Amino acid sequence: MLKGKTIVLGVTGGISAYKSIDLVSRLKKLGADIHVIMTEAATKLVTPLSFQTLSQNVVVVDTFQNIKYWEVEHISLAQKADLFVVAPATANIIGKIANGIADDMLSTTIMATKAPKLIVPAMNTQMYLNPIVEGNMKKLRDLGYYLMQPESGHLACGDVGIGKLPSPMAIEQEIVSFFSKNMDLKEKKILITAGPTREPIDPVRYITNHSSGKMGYALAAQAQSRGAEVMLVSGPTSLEVPKGIEYYPVTTAKEMYNKVMELYRSAHIIIKAAAVADYSPNEISNQKIKKNSSEISLSLRKNSDIAYELGKVKENRILIGFAAETENLINNAKTKILKKNLDFIVANDLTQEGAGFRGDTNIVKIINKSGNTISLPKMSKEEVANTILDEAIKIL
Repeated sequence: MLKGKTIVLGVTGGISAYKSIDLVSRLKKLGADIHVIMTEAATKLVTPLSFQTLSQNVVVVDTFQNIKYWEVEHISLAQKADLFVVAPATANIIGKIANGIADDMLSTTIMATKAPKLIVPAMNTQMYLNPIVEGNMKKLRDLGYYLMQPESGHLACGDVGIGKLPSPMAIEQEIVSFFSKNMDLKEKKILITAGPTREPIDPVRYITNHSSGKMGYALAAQAQSRGAEVMLVSGPTSLEVPKGIEYYPVTTAKEMYNKVMELYRSAHIIIKAAAVADYSPNEISNQKIKKNSSEISLSLRKNSDIAYELGKVKENRILIGFAAETENLINNAKTKILKKNLDFIVANDLTQEGAGFRGDTNIVKIINKSGNTISLPKMSKEEVANTILDEAIKIL
Protein backbone atom coordinates (compact mmCIF):
# COMPACT_ATOMS: atom_id res chain seq x y z
CA MET A 1 0.00 0.00 0.00
CA LEU A 2 2.95 2.33 0.72
CA LYS A 3 5.40 0.59 -1.57
CA GLY A 4 7.80 3.05 -3.14
CA LYS A 5 7.02 5.77 -0.60
CA THR A 6 9.79 7.26 1.53
CA ILE A 7 8.74 8.48 4.96
CA VAL A 8 11.07 10.38 7.26
CA LEU A 9 9.96 9.98 10.87
CA GLY A 10 11.08 12.47 13.49
CA VAL A 11 10.96 11.20 17.07
CA THR A 12 11.23 13.73 19.89
CA GLY A 13 11.56 13.40 23.65
CA GLY A 14 7.94 12.84 24.58
CA ILE A 15 7.19 10.05 27.03
CA SER A 16 5.21 8.30 24.29
CA ALA A 17 8.24 8.00 22.00
CA TYR A 18 8.18 4.23 22.49
CA LYS A 19 4.92 4.06 20.50
CA SER A 20 6.80 5.19 17.41
CA ILE A 21 8.63 1.85 17.37
CA ASP A 22 5.32 0.14 16.62
CA LEU A 23 4.54 2.83 14.03
CA VAL A 24 7.79 2.10 12.17
CA SER A 25 6.96 -1.61 12.18
CA ARG A 26 3.49 -0.98 10.79
CA LEU A 27 4.69 1.33 8.02
CA LYS A 28 7.49 -1.05 7.09
CA LYS A 29 4.96 -3.87 6.68
CA LEU A 30 3.07 -1.68 4.23
CA GLY A 31 6.19 -1.36 2.08
CA ALA A 32 7.38 2.12 3.04
CA ASP A 33 11.06 3.05 3.22
CA ILE A 34 11.44 4.56 6.71
CA HIS A 35 14.22 6.87 7.83
CA VAL A 36 14.22 7.90 11.48
CA ILE A 37 15.69 11.07 12.94
CA MET A 38 15.79 11.27 16.74
CA THR A 39 16.43 14.19 19.04
CA GLU A 40 18.95 13.76 21.86
CA ALA A 41 16.06 13.79 24.34
CA ALA A 42 14.34 10.95 22.50
CA THR A 43 17.42 8.74 22.85
CA LYS A 44 17.03 8.96 26.64
CA LEU A 45 13.66 7.21 26.30
CA VAL A 46 14.18 4.79 23.37
CA THR A 47 17.38 3.43 21.87
CA PRO A 48 18.25 4.29 18.27
CA LEU A 49 19.06 0.63 17.76
CA SER A 50 15.37 -0.28 18.11
CA PHE A 51 14.41 2.01 15.24
CA GLN A 52 17.44 1.00 13.18
CA THR A 53 16.57 -2.68 13.48
CA LEU A 54 12.97 -2.19 12.38
CA SER A 55 13.55 0.44 9.70
CA GLN A 56 16.68 -1.24 8.33
CA ASN A 57 18.15 2.23 7.87
CA VAL A 58 20.73 4.17 9.87
CA VAL A 59 19.10 6.31 12.57
CA VAL A 60 20.35 9.88 12.58
CA VAL A 61 20.69 11.85 15.83
CA ASP A 62 23.70 14.15 15.70
CA THR A 63 24.08 16.66 12.86
CA PHE A 64 27.83 16.10 13.04
CA GLN A 65 27.94 12.31 13.47
CA ASN A 66 30.17 10.27 11.22
CA ILE A 67 28.96 10.36 7.63
CA LYS A 68 27.94 6.88 6.45
CA TYR A 69 27.56 7.91 2.81
CA TRP A 70 29.10 10.69 0.73
CA GLU A 71 26.11 13.05 1.01
CA VAL A 72 24.98 15.81 3.32
CA GLU A 73 22.68 13.77 5.55
CA HIS A 74 19.96 16.29 6.36
CA ILE A 75 19.71 17.48 2.75
CA SER A 76 19.63 13.90 1.49
CA LEU A 77 16.79 12.91 3.80
CA ALA A 78 14.92 16.14 3.07
CA GLN A 79 15.04 15.40 -0.64
CA LYS A 80 14.13 11.71 -0.30
CA ALA A 81 10.97 12.26 1.73
CA ASP A 82 7.52 11.82 0.22
CA LEU A 83 6.12 12.62 3.65
CA PHE A 84 7.77 13.97 6.79
CA VAL A 85 6.15 12.83 10.05
CA VAL A 86 6.99 14.00 13.58
CA ALA A 87 5.50 11.68 16.22
CA PRO A 88 5.50 12.42 19.03
CA ALA A 89 5.85 16.16 18.48
CA THR A 90 6.60 18.00 21.71
CA ALA A 91 5.83 21.66 22.39
CA ASN A 92 9.57 22.27 21.95
CA ILE A 93 9.82 20.98 18.36
CA ILE A 94 6.52 22.63 17.40
CA GLY A 95 7.86 25.94 18.70
CA LYS A 96 11.16 25.50 16.86
CA ILE A 97 9.50 24.75 13.51
CA ALA A 98 6.95 27.53 13.85
CA ASN A 99 9.66 30.09 14.55
CA GLY A 100 12.28 28.94 12.08
CA ILE A 101 14.79 27.57 14.58
CA ALA A 102 17.08 24.86 13.16
CA ASP A 103 19.54 23.83 15.86
CA ASP A 104 19.59 20.03 15.63
CA MET A 105 19.29 17.34 12.98
CA LEU A 106 15.51 17.06 13.11
CA SER A 107 14.67 20.77 12.95
CA THR A 108 17.34 21.33 10.29
CA THR A 109 15.97 18.59 8.05
CA ILE A 110 12.40 19.84 8.42
CA MET A 111 13.52 23.29 7.30
CA ALA A 112 15.24 21.77 4.26
CA THR A 113 12.41 19.56 2.99
CA LYS A 114 9.69 20.42 0.49
CA ALA A 115 7.75 17.28 1.39
CA PRO A 116 4.33 17.52 3.07
CA LYS A 117 4.65 17.47 6.84
CA LEU A 118 2.41 15.68 9.35
CA ILE A 119 2.87 16.80 12.95
CA VAL A 120 1.41 14.60 15.74
CA PRO A 121 1.45 16.60 18.99
CA ALA A 122 1.72 14.84 22.36
CA MET A 123 2.18 16.66 25.65
CA ASN A 124 0.63 17.61 28.96
CA THR A 125 -2.91 18.99 28.65
CA GLN A 126 -2.06 22.44 29.97
CA MET A 127 0.91 22.66 27.62
CA TYR A 128 -1.28 21.72 24.67
CA LEU A 129 -3.87 24.34 25.64
CA ASN A 130 -1.25 27.01 26.34
CA PRO A 131 -1.97 30.00 24.06
CA ILE A 132 1.65 30.09 22.92
CA VAL A 133 1.54 26.45 21.81
CA GLU A 134 -1.89 26.96 20.23
CA GLY A 135 -0.48 29.96 18.36
CA ASN A 136 2.48 27.93 17.10
CA MET A 137 0.19 25.13 15.90
CA LYS A 138 -2.07 27.62 14.12
CA LYS A 139 0.99 29.11 12.45
CA LEU A 140 2.02 25.69 11.17
CA ARG A 141 -1.49 24.99 9.85
CA ASP A 142 -1.49 28.33 8.06
CA LEU A 143 1.83 27.36 6.47
CA GLY A 144 0.33 24.14 5.11
CA TYR A 145 1.48 21.66 7.76
CA TYR A 146 -0.92 18.87 8.66
CA LEU A 147 -1.57 18.50 12.39
CA MET A 148 -3.21 15.38 13.79
CA GLN A 149 -5.49 15.85 16.77
CA PRO A 150 -4.14 14.24 19.98
CA GLU A 151 -6.40 11.97 21.99
CA SER A 152 -7.92 12.58 25.41
CA GLY A 153 -7.34 10.25 28.34
CA HIS A 154 -4.97 9.48 31.21
CA LEU A 155 -1.58 11.05 30.58
CA ALA A 156 1.79 9.84 31.87
CA CYS A 157 2.01 12.86 34.19
CA GLY A 158 -1.18 11.74 35.95
CA ASP A 159 -3.46 14.35 34.38
CA VAL A 160 -6.61 13.46 32.48
CA GLY A 161 -7.30 15.44 29.34
CA ILE A 162 -6.26 16.11 25.76
CA GLY A 163 -2.62 15.63 24.74
CA LYS A 164 -2.23 11.87 24.46
CA LEU A 165 -0.39 10.55 21.40
CA PRO A 166 -2.84 8.73 19.10
CA SER A 167 -2.32 5.00 18.76
CA PRO A 168 0.22 3.77 16.19
CA MET A 169 -2.73 2.32 14.26
CA ALA A 170 -4.46 5.70 14.13
CA ILE A 171 -1.28 7.42 12.93
CA GLU A 172 -0.75 4.65 10.37
CA GLN A 173 -4.31 5.20 9.08
CA GLU A 174 -3.69 8.94 8.83
CA ILE A 175 -0.57 8.34 6.77
CA VAL A 176 -2.26 5.78 4.52
CA SER A 177 -5.20 8.16 4.09
CA PHE A 178 -2.81 10.96 3.14
CA PHE A 179 -1.26 8.97 0.32
CA SER A 180 -4.51 7.41 -0.87
CA LYS A 181 -6.31 10.75 -1.17
CA ASN A 182 -3.37 12.74 -2.43
CA MET A 183 -4.36 14.11 -5.87
CA ASP A 184 -7.64 12.18 -5.83
CA LEU A 185 -9.44 15.28 -7.13
CA LYS A 186 -7.17 15.71 -10.13
CA GLU A 187 -9.06 16.89 -13.24
CA LYS A 188 -12.06 17.84 -11.10
CA LYS A 189 -13.27 21.42 -10.91
CA ILE A 190 -14.72 22.65 -7.62
CA LEU A 191 -16.62 25.87 -7.03
CA ILE A 192 -16.52 27.06 -3.40
CA THR A 193 -18.15 30.09 -1.82
CA ALA A 194 -16.76 31.52 1.40
CA GLY A 195 -17.00 34.34 3.89
CA PRO A 196 -19.77 36.79 4.66
CA THR A 197 -21.47 39.28 2.37
CA ARG A 198 -21.92 42.96 3.16
CA GLU A 199 -25.16 44.73 2.30
CA PRO A 200 -24.65 48.52 2.27
CA ILE A 201 -26.96 50.89 4.12
CA ASP A 202 -25.02 54.07 3.31
CA PRO A 203 -21.39 54.84 2.37
CA VAL A 204 -20.09 53.88 5.83
CA ARG A 205 -22.53 51.26 7.20
CA TYR A 206 -23.56 47.80 6.13
CA ILE A 207 -25.32 44.61 7.28
CA THR A 208 -23.15 41.53 7.68
CA ASN A 209 -22.56 38.51 9.94
CA HIS A 210 -19.79 36.89 11.99
CA SER A 211 -18.41 34.59 9.26
CA SER A 212 -14.61 34.71 8.97
CA GLY A 213 -14.41 32.62 5.80
CA LYS A 214 -12.05 30.11 7.45
CA MET A 215 -14.14 27.03 6.61
CA GLY A 216 -14.47 27.94 2.93
CA TYR A 217 -10.80 28.85 2.62
CA ALA A 218 -9.82 25.56 4.30
CA LEU A 219 -11.96 23.71 1.75
CA ALA A 220 -10.31 25.61 -1.10
CA ALA A 221 -6.79 24.92 0.18
CA GLN A 222 -7.40 21.22 0.80
CA ALA A 223 -9.17 20.68 -2.52
CA GLN A 224 -6.31 22.37 -4.34
CA SER A 225 -3.75 20.24 -2.50
CA ARG A 226 -5.65 17.15 -3.64
CA GLY A 227 -5.36 18.12 -7.29
CA ALA A 228 -8.63 19.96 -7.92
CA GLU A 229 -8.98 23.07 -10.01
CA VAL A 230 -10.60 25.42 -7.50
CA MET A 231 -12.76 28.48 -8.06
CA LEU A 232 -13.22 30.47 -4.84
CA VAL A 233 -15.93 33.12 -4.72
CA SER A 234 -15.39 34.99 -1.49
CA GLY A 235 -16.96 37.81 0.43
CA PRO A 236 -14.71 40.21 2.37
CA THR A 237 -12.26 38.46 4.72
CA SER A 238 -8.82 39.08 6.19
CA LEU A 239 -7.55 35.65 5.07
CA GLU A 240 -4.68 34.92 2.73
CA VAL A 241 -5.93 33.47 -0.54
CA PRO A 242 -4.64 29.90 -1.07
CA LYS A 243 -2.07 29.67 -3.83
CA GLY A 244 -2.96 28.14 -7.17
CA ILE A 245 -6.70 28.82 -7.18
CA GLU A 246 -9.01 31.06 -9.20
CA TYR A 247 -10.11 33.81 -6.82
CA TYR A 248 -13.21 35.95 -7.30
CA PRO A 249 -13.73 38.59 -4.59
CA VAL A 250 -17.27 39.91 -4.15
CA THR A 251 -18.99 42.07 -1.56
CA THR A 252 -22.77 41.79 -1.71
CA ALA A 253 -25.14 38.82 -1.93
CA LYS A 254 -26.17 39.94 -5.42
CA GLU A 255 -22.55 40.03 -6.58
CA MET A 256 -21.97 36.55 -5.17
CA TYR A 257 -25.13 35.24 -6.85
CA ASN A 258 -24.13 36.69 -10.23
CA LYS A 259 -20.58 35.32 -10.06
CA VAL A 260 -21.68 31.83 -8.93
CA MET A 261 -24.31 31.58 -11.67
CA GLU A 262 -21.63 32.63 -14.17
CA LEU A 263 -19.16 29.96 -13.02
CA TYR A 264 -21.22 26.93 -11.91
CA ARG A 265 -21.56 25.27 -15.33
CA SER A 266 -17.90 24.20 -15.43
CA ALA A 267 -17.90 22.74 -11.90
CA HIS A 268 -18.11 19.06 -10.96
CA ILE A 269 -18.62 19.89 -7.28
CA ILE A 270 -20.18 23.02 -5.76
CA ILE A 271 -19.72 23.75 -2.05
CA LYS A 272 -21.77 26.61 -0.61
CA ALA A 273 -19.81 27.49 2.52
CA ALA A 274 -20.45 31.25 2.43
CA ALA A 275 -22.69 32.92 5.00
CA VAL A 276 -24.76 34.98 2.57
CA ALA A 277 -26.96 37.72 3.99
CA ASP A 278 -30.63 36.73 3.77
CA TYR A 279 -31.78 40.33 3.45
CA SER A 280 -30.47 43.64 2.11
CA PRO A 281 -31.77 47.23 2.41
CA ASN A 282 -34.44 48.30 -0.04
CA GLU A 283 -32.80 51.68 -0.37
CA ILE A 284 -29.14 52.64 -0.06
CA SER A 285 -28.43 56.21 0.96
CA ASN A 286 -25.86 58.07 -1.12
CA GLN A 287 -24.91 60.10 1.93
CA LYS A 288 -24.10 59.07 5.48
CA ILE A 289 -27.32 58.83 7.49
CA LYS A 290 -27.16 61.34 10.35
CA LYS A 291 -28.21 60.71 13.94
CA ASN A 292 -31.19 63.05 13.79
CA SER A 293 -33.58 60.87 15.77
CA SER A 294 -33.54 58.28 18.52
CA GLU A 295 -34.92 55.59 16.21
CA ILE A 296 -34.54 54.61 12.60
CA SER A 297 -36.46 52.09 10.53
CA LEU A 298 -34.74 49.98 7.91
CA SER A 299 -36.78 48.34 5.16
CA LEU A 300 -35.26 45.07 3.93
CA ARG A 301 -35.86 42.83 0.94
CA LYS A 302 -35.06 39.13 0.68
CA ASN A 303 -31.95 38.19 -1.29
CA SER A 304 -31.82 35.34 -3.80
CA ASP A 305 -31.08 31.97 -2.20
CA ILE A 306 -28.00 30.91 -4.18
CA ALA A 307 -28.07 27.25 -3.10
CA TYR A 308 -31.78 27.02 -3.93
CA GLU A 309 -31.21 28.46 -7.40
CA LEU A 310 -28.30 26.09 -8.00
CA GLY A 311 -30.46 23.17 -6.93
CA LYS A 312 -32.79 23.89 -9.85
CA VAL A 313 -29.99 23.61 -12.41
CA LYS A 314 -27.48 21.26 -10.73
CA GLU A 315 -28.05 18.33 -13.15
CA ASN A 316 -25.29 15.77 -12.42
CA ARG A 317 -23.16 18.14 -10.36
CA ILE A 318 -22.60 17.50 -6.67
CA LEU A 319 -24.13 20.28 -4.57
CA ILE A 320 -23.13 20.65 -0.92
CA GLY A 321 -24.64 23.15 1.48
CA PHE A 322 -23.97 24.40 5.00
CA ALA A 323 -26.42 24.98 7.84
CA ALA A 324 -25.41 27.06 10.85
CA GLU A 325 -28.17 26.74 13.44
CA THR A 326 -28.85 27.61 17.07
CA GLU A 327 -31.81 25.22 17.52
CA ASN A 328 -33.42 22.17 15.89
CA LEU A 329 -30.17 21.46 14.03
CA ILE A 330 -31.07 18.14 12.43
CA ASN A 331 -34.64 19.03 11.40
CA ASN A 332 -33.65 22.40 9.95
CA ALA A 333 -30.74 20.84 8.05
CA LYS A 334 -32.88 18.05 6.60
CA THR A 335 -35.45 20.60 5.44
CA LYS A 336 -32.73 22.49 3.58
CA ILE A 337 -31.50 19.31 1.85
CA LEU A 338 -34.93 18.71 0.30
CA LYS A 339 -35.74 22.34 -0.43
CA LYS A 340 -32.42 23.09 -2.12
CA ASN A 341 -31.84 19.71 -3.82
CA LEU A 342 -28.53 19.17 -2.02
CA ASP A 343 -26.52 15.96 -2.11
CA PHE A 344 -25.58 16.52 1.51
CA ILE A 345 -25.40 19.29 4.05
CA VAL A 346 -22.79 20.19 6.66
CA ALA A 347 -24.61 21.29 9.81
CA ASN A 348 -23.17 22.87 12.91
CA ASP A 349 -24.70 24.08 16.16
CA LEU A 350 -23.42 27.59 16.82
CA THR A 351 -24.12 27.22 20.54
CA GLN A 352 -21.39 24.56 20.89
CA GLU A 353 -17.98 25.72 22.05
CA GLY A 354 -15.46 25.11 19.28
CA ALA A 355 -18.04 25.20 16.48
CA GLY A 356 -19.11 27.85 14.02
CA PHE A 357 -17.69 31.21 13.04
CA ARG A 358 -14.23 32.70 13.51
CA GLY A 359 -12.57 29.78 15.33
CA ASP A 360 -9.99 27.38 13.91
CA THR A 361 -12.07 24.32 14.83
CA ASN A 362 -15.54 23.09 14.00
CA ILE A 363 -18.01 20.45 15.20
CA VAL A 364 -20.28 19.31 12.39
CA LYS A 365 -22.77 16.71 11.31
CA ILE A 366 -22.83 15.61 7.67
CA ILE A 367 -26.35 14.65 6.61
CA ASN A 368 -27.14 13.15 3.21
CA LYS A 369 -30.32 12.91 1.12
CA SER A 370 -31.36 9.68 2.81
CA GLY A 371 -31.11 11.27 6.23
CA ASN A 372 -27.99 9.33 7.22
CA THR A 373 -25.86 11.37 9.60
CA ILE A 374 -22.13 11.37 10.26
CA SER A 375 -21.31 13.14 13.54
CA LEU A 376 -17.75 14.44 13.67
CA PRO A 377 -15.91 15.37 16.87
CA LYS A 378 -14.25 18.73 17.38
CA MET A 379 -11.71 18.98 14.56
CA SER A 380 -9.60 21.59 12.87
CA LYS A 381 -11.34 23.17 9.91
CA GLU A 382 -8.73 21.59 7.62
CA GLU A 383 -9.68 18.13 8.94
CA VAL A 384 -13.39 18.92 8.50
CA ALA A 385 -12.65 20.12 4.96
CA ASN A 386 -10.93 16.86 4.05
CA THR A 387 -13.80 14.83 5.48
CA ILE A 388 -16.29 16.83 3.38
CA LEU A 389 -14.16 16.24 0.29
CA ASP A 390 -13.96 12.52 1.12
CA GLU A 391 -17.77 12.34 1.20
CA ALA A 392 -18.01 14.21 -2.10
CA ILE A 393 -15.59 11.75 -3.72
CA LYS A 394 -17.76 8.84 -2.59
CA ILE A 395 -20.61 10.32 -4.65
CA LEU A 396 -18.30 10.95 -7.62
